[in-house]
Amino acid sequence: MRNQRGITLMGAIGGMVVIGFVGLFAAKLLPSYIEYFAVKKIFASMEQAGDFKGSVREIRNSFDKRNSIEGAQAVKGDDLEVTKEGGEAVVTAAWSVKVPMIYNFSACLDFVATSAK
Repeated sequence: MRNQRGITLMGAIGGMVVIGFVGLFAAKLLPSYIEYFAVKKIFASMEQAGDFKGSVREIRNSFDKRNSIEGAQAVKGDDLEVTKEGGEAVVTAAWSVKVPMIYNFSACLDFVATSAK
């Protein structure tokens, strides 16, 4: 006679709980990462258009115009740090996001996006 093989009911429930927690964390954290990649995308399109050659005010206005399309709410043009290196501007945006997870447990995410190569 062969031994039975498979997963027990408790094993299945435990696996579903783990998958549920991973899914919950992913669903809560994913919007923050999407926003980070939107800021990186804005920097890439600004560099491609040559917007980093303008003044600090022009760079911030260009960011705000592009951000109105992308919708990254955590960063505004006034939050950008603009430095000049070799005649071209290097733009950096740094921000933190506190995401409530479960009850009194929160995830604190720190993001830094830069136009430097």
